[in-house]
Amino acid sequence: MKKTERDMDRRAFLRAGMRGAGLVGLGGAVGFAASRYLPRLANETVVGGGAPSMDLDKYTHVDPALIQYREIGNIEPGFRLLRGVAVGPENRILIAGDHSIRVFGEGTEFLRQIDLGAVPRCLAVSEEGVLYVGLKDRVDVYDLSGTQRDRWHDLGPNAVLTSIAVSGEDVFLANAGEREILRYARSGKFIRRFGKKDPSRNVPGFVVPSPYFDLAIGQDGLLKVANPGRHRMEAYTLEGDFELAWGEASMAIEGFCGCCNPVNFALLPDGRIVTSEKGLPRIKVYEANGSFSSVVAAPHDFEANKEACCSSAEVSEPTGDVSNCQSGGIDLATDSRGRVLALDPVAQVVRIFEPLTGA
Repeated sequence: MKKTERDMDRRAFLRAGMRGAGLVGLGGAVGFAASRYLPRLANETVVGGGAPSMDLDKYTHVDPALIQYREIGNIEPGFRLLRGVAVGPENRILIAGDHSIRVFGEGTEFLRQIDLGAVPRCLAVSEEGVLYVGLKDRVDVYDLSGTQRDRWHDLGPNAVLTSIAVSGEDVFLANAGEREILRYARSGKFIRRFGKKDPSRNVPGFVVPSPYFDLAIGQDGLLKVANPGRHRMEAYTLEGDFELAWGEASMAIEGFCGCCNPVNFALLPDGRIVTSEKGLPRIKVYEANGSFSSVVAAPHDFEANKEACCSSAEVSEPTGDVSNCQSGGIDLATDSRGRVLALDPVAQVVRIFEPLTGA
């Protein structure tokens, strides 16, 4: 039987994982993460003598007083498979999916489509409106009119790009396939790589059991990175030196649940951090110092996403049949008004949340 591109893509990611994170294979990464929260689930049932079967229903309730946002609308971009969302100049909303990017105005009106000829995995927009699109193993550069400006070099068969951050003259790429971060100049010139375990620099190493690996540059000039297998957020200098980390494995609302969360995050204009989780889908806000602040959306707002079994980053082509491989990972973006845009890949919409008055 001929292997599908999807099968080969998934196997390539898993092969890369076998030598990543300083653990013994992907199973080691998952086992390490799971061991940190499974003991807390001693009352869960065991099915067929195997691993505990988690009844997530008991964890889905969220105190209404913690929910400080409301959903005010959504955008239906018309893609079969949604990949990512970003906000550009003038609060324009860019949504990646299938083989293109569609641009919407702040009022959600459709503006234009940028055809890529390939499947986008992630995207970022500079303050000047330069669009960086991450494919599986390279970056293509466009302006917002849709004109391609550049195509960067191929990163190799093990690359799985999952996030891009742009600041000043720097572009940072999260390569989940190699469990590392790549720093480039905006010209496409490679500068350095970092993130592998390095005791001399106090770098713990990234644990990435599935292709969710997000980053962004904060107002403090530090690179914020989600280390999902360690259930925490980390901060690095732009040279790759580890600075600090916060977060813990927990089913409680303040923590990050499952094998690998948070899967995505975004930064609010005031420096606070919005995170999303899969498995138990919830969107939360933390202060810049990592203390829990509030909830944007509770698990009941994303009921269908709880059944998701894998990442859209593992599906290389939008075949239309993703019934056995739905994505529950919610990509995030924020705009200058403090609104949170949540890409819901199961409902195939981008949902817009605004803070409650006085929140």
